[in-house]
Amino acid sequence: MAEKSKILIIGVTEYIGKYLVEASWKARYPTYASVRESMASNPEKSGLIERFKSSGVSLIYSFFCSTSLGDIHHHESLVTAMKQVDVVISAVGPGQQSDQFKIIAAIKEAGNIKRFLPSEFGVDVDRINVVEPAASHFRIKAKLSVPRVCRLLSFQLGPNGRQSPAGDKITILVIVLKKEDIASYTIKTVDDPRTLKKILYLSPPANILTFCEIISLWERKIGSTLEKTYILEDKLLKKIHESPFPMNIILSISHSMFVKGDHAANHEIDASIGAGASELYPEVKYTTVDEYLNLCVVGGQELH
Repeated sequence: MAEKSKILIIGVTEYIGKYLVEASWKARYPTYASVRESMASNPEKSGLIERFKSSGVSLIYSFFCSTSLGDIHHHESLVTAMKQVDVVISAVGPGQQSDQFKIIAAIKEAGNIKRFLPSEFGVDVDRINVVEPAASHFRIKAKLSVPRVCRLLSFQLGPNGRQSPAGDKITILVIVLKKEDIASYTIKTVDDPRTLKKILYLSPPANILTFCEIISLWERKIGSTLEKTYILEDKLLKKIHESPFPMNIILSISHSMFVKGDHAANHEIDASIGAGASELYPEVKYTTVDEYLNLCVVGGQELH
């Protein structure tokens, strides 16, 4: 059996970073996590860092240096880190997308990285028809689509946080993939030649549902009919313009997906540039929408 690649994950405390770390070490990959030195003394982060250490994850410190402009990647530290691994996965947050060009520069100088997966856990930036402010965000992401970059796409819409379907009114959400499942599919690609220079589409068949199907499913589980509020496109566009960050980003993406119809399920996958995760990895047991809603009924679980 070929030796497994050494994986460096950057952005381990961001949106999906910790799940990538966990999926990597569970799959028995030599796993390295980039950690700011200040995280070890941060009460909110120290527990996570200790959990990484106890799991056998190698921590790499001093990725950042402080300047008058804030925290930026330190090039020499990045290059040193790159030389210890084979694969780099970025999980930086939305406000750090452009920082990934610094990661790419370090990868080029190190010269030994065989695969880079940027923080592209979202919609297909080459197909999306999106309004501002998300449009500017996606233009940056599109520039990261260099030939050797493997982009992983998933669909998870709706506000983050501790909201769950409950009560007699509902904010309509679409939950297509849990973060743990996104991470599992991501790590599957690391040493798979079929995904090199490809876009991996995460569209599990059981989780391709319309709003109406999800609402009907939830109503059956709770045994009652929910009051539904509808909004016209012009009012949605006005709400996007008036909403603060990050709600304006969330709403503009929702406009693209559910008004303009920019969804992977609406497009055929071009085999020359893309692949479907469900076809490549049928052994992955993902959480279905039905199963997830069962958890919400039982315990009002936090929506991921």
